[in-house]
Amino acid sequence: MTIRVAVVGSGPAGSSAAETLARAGIETYLFERKLDNAKPCGGAIPLCMVSEFDLPLSIIDRRVRKMKMISPSNREVDIYLEKEEEYIGMCRREVLDGYLRNRAAKSGAHLINATVHKLDIPKNSTEPYTIYYADHSEGGAQGIAKTIKVDVIIGADGANSRVAKEMEAGDYNYAIAFQERIRLPADKMSYYNDLAEMYVGNDVSTDFYAWIFPKYDHVAVGTGTMHVNKASIKQLQAGIRARAVEKLAGGEIIKVEAHPIPEHPRPRRVVGRIALVGDAAGYVTKSSGEGIYFAAKSGRMCAETIVEVSNGGTRIPTEDQLKIYLKRWDQKYGLTYKVLDLLQTIFYRSDATREAFVEMCADRDVQRLTFDSYLYKTVVPANPITQLKITAKTIGSLLRGHALAP
Repeated sequence: MTIRVAVVGSGPAGSSAAETLARAGIETYLFERKLDNAKPCGGAIPLCMVSEFDLPLSIIDRRVRKMKMISPSNREVDIYLEKEEEYIGMCRREVLDGYLRNRAAKSGAHLINATVHKLDIPKNSTEPYTIYYADHSEGGAQGIAKTIKVDVIIGADGANSRVAKEMEAGDYNYAIAFQERIRLPADKMSYYNDLAEMYVGNDVSTDFYAWIFPKYDHVAVGTGTMHVNKASIKQLQAGIRARAVEKLAGGEIIKVEAHPIPEHPRPRRVVGRIALVGDAAGYVTKSSGEGIYFAAKSGRMCAETIVEVSNGGTRIPTEDQLKIYLKRWDQKYGLTYKVLDLLQTIFYRSDATREAFVEMCADRDVQRLTFDSYLYKTVVPANPITQLKITAKTIGSLLRGHALAP
């Protein structure tokens, strides 16, 4: 008899988890509230994700090979990939998420169009969980009230996770992202054919950056800031629109979006036989704000752990066994999160430090190291001489910008 696993949320994290479980022969239920959901998102994915998750090139809207960093004083630094075959993939979340969700269903996961409202958590470590949900495939928008019993639950239901609340996972600090999808005239759109832009400065974000990312037939223009500054988010969006006013001239806003971005992992990510992945767990990086790859990867790693410790789904795993997933995750990516947290603390704290940051990005050694770590998610240490050069240039940039504290 196989165990029953419910995956709540069918973004990259949930669908990757459900596909892995279903392929292993485990009875898997994948819950999604909105099957046509278009999550607000910059939509950038690293090259390694295309091959690692076997993604078809048809879901990639644009292959970005050039980045333009723009400082508070409007100094521009061009960053480009040297190898012809390398690129950053730009995609629309409704396309990416739909593909991964459908693939999970084809692999054997039972896709349920429903809103999960409540969990009954058993006192006995082997008794099943009861999930209360409204099935939207019947009864219209309100849905039909139903329940299902499962042995394990994966919460992949985003930053406002219902599963996290039910398991008392604790809160985290979060940022607010605001984005407009803007359809540009053909001549303006051609400028962004393989180019993305990142703007820094207090006028566009007090603690993050603003972006213009190209998509299929439009650009995504957005900004982010910590939730304590959320009252200023529209003012910051006006700032990025003002900085790029000539490039966006004649554009038509076709969609306005906003969503929360977790700033660090939740205090508890595994409780009993419930595990959190993706945004629900808090796996968005500081500095870059990247979350898609880490969401998919965490979902897959969690599911692989469940398959392993349940002996292919033939026995119910324990809390300690599920926490093996956390140990593996933290070992593999913990340093990455700490480094990016440090970079955000150093370089996003004032316009002087942002000027130093953009200056540093002009260095080819910095660019190579940055792109290698982003594209392939493997931090390859630079040789000692290169590392010393990068450190010296970083300090020099901060000093020239009078950005270092006494």
